[in-house]
Amino acid sequence: MKTRYSDISAFTTKDGSQIRELMHPAQHRNRNQSLAEATIAPGQTTALHRHLASEELYHIASGDGRMRLGSEEFNVRSGDTIFIPPGTAHRITNTGTQPLRILCCCSPPYAHEDTELL
Repeated sequence: MKTRYSDISAFTTKDGSQIRELMHPAQHRNRNQSLAEATIAPGQTTALHRHLASEELYHIASGDGRMRLGSEEFNVRSGDTIFIPPGTAHRITNTGTQPLRILCCCSPPYAHEDTELL
């Protein structure tokens, strides 16, 4: 199964980021994980939230930001990868002047119902 970026429409998730589902079981043949690209505009912060079942990997594809992960806060930039355990509160702020682009891998796959705003 192959997807093409230009064929995938973006939508807004509960946390306020623009998402493109690059691969998701609801649309493709994969079963155990999802892969999406999140885009966060300069100065924008996603809503503080957590996923009760899913663990996430964030890979910063481009841009600069500040990540809150549980009680920690730290700067992130292109090339960084962050592990977000299930149940951990998190949000990210774009601190740069360009869009912050993040590849997000979730297992089990992302589901709106698994997202709890805090």
